[in-house]
Amino acid sequence: MRPSLCERSSSTPLNTTASTLGHSLHRAACQMLRRLGWAPADLGWSPGKSGGRPNLSHLLRLGPAQGRERGVCSFKGLAWRERGGSSAAASLLAIQDPRVRLLPPTGSASQPGALEPSRSRLGTFAPGPSLVWTPWRCPVCDAMGLRLPILLLLLCCVSGLPFYNGFYYSNSPNGRKLGNSYSEGIFNGVKLVVETPEETLFSHRGANVTLPCRYHYEPALASPRPVRIKWWKLSENGVPEQDVLVAIGLRQRTFGDYRGRVRLRQDRAREVSLEIRDLRLEDYGRYRCEVIDGLEDESGLVELELRGVVFPYQHPQGRYKFNFHEAQQACEEQDAVVASFEQLFRAWEEGLDWCNAGWLQDASVQYPVTQARRPCGGLGLAPGVRSYGPRHRRLHRYDVFCFAVALRGQVYYLEHPEKLTLAEAREACREDGAQIAKVGQLFAAWKFRDLDRCDAGWLADGSARYPVAHPRSNCGALEPGVRSFGFPDPHSRQYGVYCYRPR
Repeated sequence: MRPSLCERSSSTPLNTTASTLGHSLHRAACQMLRRLGWAPADLGWSPGKSGGRPNLSHLLRLGPAQGRERGVCSFKGLAWRERGGSSAAASLLAIQDPRVRLLPPTGSASQPGALEPSRSRLGTFAPGPSLVWTPWRCPVCDAMGLRLPILLLLLCCVSGLPFYNGFYYSNSPNGRKLGNSYSEGIFNGVKLVVETPEETLFSHRGANVTLPCRYHYEPALASPRPVRIKWWKLSENGVPEQDVLVAIGLRQRTFGDYRGRVRLRQDRAREVSLEIRDLRLEDYGRYRCEVIDGLEDESGLVELELRGVVFPYQHPQGRYKFNFHEAQQACEEQDAVVASFEQLFRAWEEGLDWCNAGWLQDASVQYPVTQARRPCGGLGLAPGVRSYGPRHRRLHRYDVFCFAVALRGQVYYLEHPEKLTLAEAREACREDGAQIAKVGQLFAAWKFRDLDRCDAGWLADGSARYPVAHPRSNCGALEPGVRSFGFPDPHSRQYGVYCYRPR
C-alpha cells in the first residue's frame, strides 16, 4: 500500500514554489488533524496532466479552464475514529463553488444518490462507511484562492515548527520565572538567569540609591556575549510605564525625568545595576531590569520605596470638599503626593485611625480604622482599611490621604517674642533665612526627626498645628501625632510659626 503524505519523508521533490508552499501547509495540516482525531488515509501530491502541476485527482477537481484540465489537490479518505473504534458518519458542509464537483475515489463505483456535478452547493453527506470524503480544494494551483486562509489557520495552530537563527530556544518547562528575584531562559542548553533582590529597598528624597541587578549563564560561558539592557518603571495606579535607561555595551541612553540622574553601574562582570541620584518624591515604585541576548530575554523586578508618612488632609472649608484632581493639587501644595493603597495599609498597620474617607492614588476612596466604633462603620465590622471603591474623579468629593517623604532640611518652631498673624508668620520665617513650613514637612519632621513641641504654630496652608512625639498630660491626647486647630482666622494673634530651612 502506498503511504500517505503524512507518512512520507519531507524530502519529496516538488517542482514549483507554489508546490513547496502547499507541501509545507499540507504537512502542517496533517499534524493538526492528527491532534483532532482524524486519520489521514492518503493526503498526497501527485502530478497532474498539465505540465507537472500538483494534482490530487482522486476526489476533487476543477472544471475545464480554457480547454485543458488544471491541477488540483484534496484531502482524501479522511476517517473520523470514535473512541469505541466503530465507524462514524459525518455531515460536512462544502464551501459553495460552482466549479467544484465530487469525484469518486480511484477504483470505486459511483454510489446511488451521489451529488450531481451541476449542483453549485454540495449539501451534506449521507451516513456511509468509515471513510468520509472531505471536499477541500487546494488553492496553490489556482492563485492561492479561497482555501488559503483555512490552511493558514491550521498552520498557526501547529506549535513547535522549527526555525534557526544560530540558537535553539526551548519552550520546555525549564525556562521559567521564579518570583520577583530570579528568572531564567534556556537556549542551546544554556540558561540565562537574571537576579534582583526580593526585599523592598527604602531610601529618602534627595538621596542616591542603587537598584541591584545581575545576570549570568548556567553553565558559564567561556567568552562574553553582547547583550542589551533595559530598565523601566512599571505602570501603577493609572500612571503609564516609563522608560528609564537602555544600554548596549558602553553606550547608554536615558529618558524623561531620569535624564542626567541615572546611569548603569557595571563595577563587576555581568552587573547591570541602576543608580538613581537625587531621588524625587515620584521616583518610588517598581522597576524592571531586562537582559536581552539575541531573541532571548529575561528580567527581574526591584521595588523602591521612599521613607515617608501618610496623613489625612481636609479642605480649609471643611469635610469632603475635594474631587480627585483637587486632592492631587492639595497634596502637592503640601510637599506630598496622594498616597497609594499600599502606603495607607502600611500606615494602618502602624496605628493610623481616621474615620473620614479620603482619595487614594488609584482614585478609590478608603479610610483606616484600628478600633471599630459606632460612628465609624459600626461595631460589627472588624478593624481594617474600609473602602468605598472607585469614585468619579470630577463629580465625587472627599478628603484625601497624602504621603510625605523624609526631609533633607530642618523643620523648627521659631522662637518669637509675641504671637503672630499668618502674614507676620510668613515674614518672620523669611527674616530667619527659611520659609514657612508645609503640612507634609511638619508630619515628616514629626515622624523621622521626633519633632516634639506643645506650641501651636502657623503653617503655609493657613492651618495651625503642633507635633507631639512624646505624649504627656498637658500636651493634648495621650497618643503621638500632629494635633490640629483647623484653619483659624488668619488675622488672629494666637499662634507662633513653624519654619522650614532646606539643606
